[in-house]
Amino acid sequence: MAFLKAEYKYVGIFCAFFSLVILFALNTPGAAINGGVYSAAAFVAGALTSSLCALLGMQIAIKGNVRTTVAARRSLKEAFRVAFQSGAVMGMALCGLAVLGLISISLFFVYLIQDVHVAMEMVSGFGLGGSTVALFGRVGGGIYTKAADVGADLVGKLEAGIPEDDPRNPAVIADNVGDNVGDIAGMGADLFGSLAEATCAALVIGASTYAISHSETALYFPIMISATGIPISLLTMMMARVTEEARSVEKTLKRQLLFSTVLMSIALYFLTNWAMVDQFEIQQQVVTKWQVLFSVLSGLWGGLIIGYITEYYTSHSYGPVRQIAHASKTGAATNIIYGLSAGYMSSVIPVLTISLIVYLSWHFAGMYGIAMAALGMISTIGVGLTIDAYGPVSDNAGGIAEMSHLEKAVRQHTDILDAAGNTTAAIGKGFAIGSAVLTGLALFAAFLTVAGVHNLDLLSPKVFAGLFAGCALPMLFSAQTMRAVGRAAFGMIEEVRRQFREIPGLMQGTAKPDYGRCVFISTQFALKEMIAPGLLVLLSPLVFGVLFGVETLAGMLAGALGVGIVQAISSSNSGGAWDNAKKYIETGELGGKGSDAHKAAVVGDTVGDPMKDTSGPSLNILMKLMAILSLVFAPFIMSAHAWLLALLGL
Repeated sequence: MAFLKAEYKYVGIFCAFFSLVILFALNTPGAAINGGVYSAAAFVAGALTSSLCALLGMQIAIKGNVRTTVAARRSLKEAFRVAFQSGAVMGMALCGLAVLGLISISLFFVYLIQDVHVAMEMVSGFGLGGSTVALFGRVGGGIYTKAADVGADLVGKLEAGIPEDDPRNPAVIADNVGDNVGDIAGMGADLFGSLAEATCAALVIGASTYAISHSETALYFPIMISATGIPISLLTMMMARVTEEARSVEKTLKRQLLFSTVLMSIALYFLTNWAMVDQFEIQQQVVTKWQVLFSVLSGLWGGLIIGYITEYYTSHSYGPVRQIAHASKTGAATNIIYGLSAGYMSSVIPVLTISLIVYLSWHFAGMYGIAMAALGMISTIGVGLTIDAYGPVSDNAGGIAEMSHLEKAVRQHTDILDAAGNTTAAIGKGFAIGSAVLTGLALFAAFLTVAGVHNLDLLSPKVFAGLFAGCALPMLFSAQTMRAVGRAAFGMIEEVRRQFREIPGLMQGTAKPDYGRCVFISTQFALKEMIAPGLLVLLSPLVFGVLFGVETLAGMLAGALGVGIVQAISSSNSGGAWDNAKKYIETGELGGKGSDAHKAAVVGDTVGDPMKDTSGPSLNILMKLMAILSLVFAPFIMSAHAWLLALLGL
């Protein structure tokens, strides 16, 4: 709560300032509809809703983890039930608040503005608000959690030789807090942003067609998809049952994804048949309701494929992670080489899958089809977030068991839950990245619609220059976030070393470490270090658009999407693979804990921590936020660029 209080103070100040920027940049005095007022109001509503989702998730997680520990004293089955239901609160709260916020603000704006297309353009501010808060949650939370994690691992495990979550380690509380900050508050804000932005893109594109804009059910069809996902997710969660066998936990969690996808496919057939118009025309292409359905289903099933491919490359049940573990026998260098290789390889099939989704959805329903595919991939977000939030709850339960000196059987139960959570967390990150790419592409299409750009010529020097510039942005962003974690971790390492050195009796367990100091260091570094990458994401589209025009900006967005997806997937999966290679050795393979292979795996895991929990997931925000900024500020960008050209006499 200390971290969230500090973070949201800065979030509040920034959002207040940025809402004023929107108000004045999009201000149209004398016009019948003042775009600045409506967009700023939608922005504030989106930011508040996203913040509420993150806060609710954190509150449930910090209550659920200790209850999971207590339940683990009784049985594995009982511990799973508590952890899973804790995650379900996060998943359901986010879906419910997102749908409630979107339907309320869109109906309100349509009532006030009357012009459906203009109203939906104003609603886009809601998605911008959600994604802006996600920027703080993902980047700031990622830096916080990995500074604590790296500091705790390098000094505690490697230098002091004490177990993970040992209460003698001064960074252990900050490390456990960080799991919630990054994987619950950060992931929640990230996926809320994807849901809100994909819906806004679909609303804007749909409202530009005559048939959809004149049918209330078809107009709000994108919101209905997300609303339908809520009872489907609840029904799927009721099927979650485990036995006392360790393998049953991971199997149960993975089955949740398959069950929800199958049930959602059936529900979408009836929803589309009822809500969508029989046919409509978009950019001189006639589209039927069944082509819209195929677009949604391509995203839905494509997400499942990405999830299972992610699992293959990050679970120690399969070859890639076991190869990394075996490579650890010859040292940290070979561990890192194999981990990087696995990450690069793991990006191939997901990228090809997304390419196929884009091709099919565009073929079926044009720009509207891409937005529908993005909504399809994220339609089962309730289950995805439940599984993702389950992970840090289980992880923290193990930490509480260790710090409370509970019997070994309790830690064995929580370790089984945590091991399954590691794999499903990687699957969750795969879903988040895939949905971010499709959401970014849908927003890109909506931006082109608003900007009046119907074709992009790759041979145009404007577009090509923007494309190359956009390719560099994800690399610069990753470098900034990785260095930020490095600097923050350095400060944490120095503090942990100081306490081990200066507090008498700390290693003997007779003195208590200063946990609060480590929490303070992580908080301060996180807030300071997220400024540079945040400004890069927020300013790049505005500066490029005003200086070079919408065509160059479009090229930049395309380049950032193309490189961002590969970088995000490879970073996240390399980190997940290194983490599970270490856990595979800790099961007793290759010498077990304390062996040379284990020490090498700990180094690899430490390198992978900022990749899988900071740089990789944060690229989701880069891909989405730049696109929605371009969409919301499109009128300002076009007018400011025209004014600049007139000023220069060009």
